[in-house]
Amino acid sequence: MAKRKFQSMDGNTAAAHVSYAFTEVAGIYPITPSSPMADMVDIWSAQGRKNIFGTTVKVCEMQSEGGAAGAVHGSLAAGAMTSTYTASQGLLLMIPNMYKIAAEMLPTVFHVSARTVATQALSIFGDHSDVMACRQTGFAMLAETNVQEVMDLSAVAHLAAIKGRVPFLNFFDGFRTSHEVQKIAVWDYDELAKLTDFKAVDAFRAHALNPERPAMRGSHENPDIFFQHREACNTLYEELPAIVEEYMHKVNKKIGTNYELFNYYGHKQADRVVVAMGSFCDVLEEVIDYLNAHGQKVGLVKVRLYRPFVAEKFVAALPKTVKKLAVLDRTKEPGAGGEPLYLDVMTALAEQGRLAGLTVVGGRYGLGSKDTPPSSAFAIFDELKKAKPAREFTVGIVDDVTHLSLPEKENTPNVADPSTIECKFWGLGGDGTVGANKNSIKIIGDHTNKYVQAYFQYDSKKTGGVTV
Repeated sequence: MAKRKFQSMDGNTAAAHVSYAFTEVAGIYPITPSSPMADMVDIWSAQGRKNIFGTTVKVCEMQSEGGAAGAVHGSLAAGAMTSTYTASQGLLLMIPNMYKIAAEMLPTVFHVSARTVATQALSIFGDHSDVMACRQTGFAMLAETNVQEVMDLSAVAHLAAIKGRVPFLNFFDGFRTSHEVQKIAVWDYDELAKLTDFKAVDAFRAHALNPERPAMRGSHENPDIFFQHREACNTLYEELPAIVEEYMHKVNKKIGTNYELFNYYGHKQADRVVVAMGSFCDVLEEVIDYLNAHGQKVGLVKVRLYRPFVAEKFVAALPKTVKKLAVLDRTKEPGAGGEPLYLDVMTALAEQGRLAGLTVVGGRYGLGSKDTPPSSAFAIFDELKKAKPAREFTVGIVDDVTHLSLPEKENTPNVADPSTIECKFWGLGGDGTVGANKNSIKIIGDHTNKYVQAYFQYDSKKTGGVTV
């Protein structure tokens, strides 16, 4: 197995570290909470850091995310490996170009620190409403749970995009993962180069717009052929999950992980199972460990590859004993029959003939970075114990209007490892609490053999607001 050095960093730095390796041009425009990714790439470029192609990244800052997406599209069309970093309204401005990039089979990765899309109010904080708006673009979508997974799986996104000729939207939770510091094992660029299909890179470059190799792009099509051409991409998406799986297995072999398209965690004979993606999975795992240790049988299916959604692999990840399933979405689609992941799960179960004898419910959590502590996870598993659990519910809030929220107990057990040292620091925005604690946790992580994790909570007022 590859020996990797350990370093304390946040999710944005982990994504930027991997992205820099595979990037020749970065088309950027900053937006919270994705800005540090582009910032790090810009700093490393100025310092002369080399990518796996032996060059420094050319960073091109535009005047909006729409401009950044256009620059990315143009750079890819010219044969340069190109990336960008964005979230929320910024990602929405990129959608028109995303349709074109996907249909033209251009292998880029958009790294997204998933953030709330402004609705009744703007929020700079995290949920999945932005990435869920991109489901129809043709981008593959890969989700990560924590900072270590961002480091490990961002590489899979780049490698699979290159070989599969399908662009990737690689996402993790805004603030909860993007700004959380963990001590993680870091990729060496030589190891990433060994995993790269350079023949596919050469084929991409040979496909570039070039007067020596004339080709037509961006034509206009009439009804006689448009539909047929739109269907012609089917084989790419049919072949892509196997390519993602192949690179996950190569990564597993190299670093000793067990990444799959869908990972199951919990009791082998679980009767109650939760389906989720993103940072809530880590909370669920600790609660699952506690419940299983106290005689219950519960589990979790973690969604990694969200698009293309492989029904067969999802159903294979479920224990055969499951009777009740709660699908958790970190977004809200008013008026829909269910949230996106819930609908995908229902379709997969129906397609694979697994709906008989199964109760499936859907819940919403964590909108606008609303905290989802262990008490929320306990509440979900308690709800699933009922003969008729609520078909639609929310956790983490008290809904006194439509009464969809599950009751949460105040004094739930502490599910952390007993040897864990936990500290909470309070301060006022601007007094140095966050900066000092970031330095402290990195010093502890980088200069002792301890594992560290630190999360910084502050509101959008920042200076003068409460920080924790």
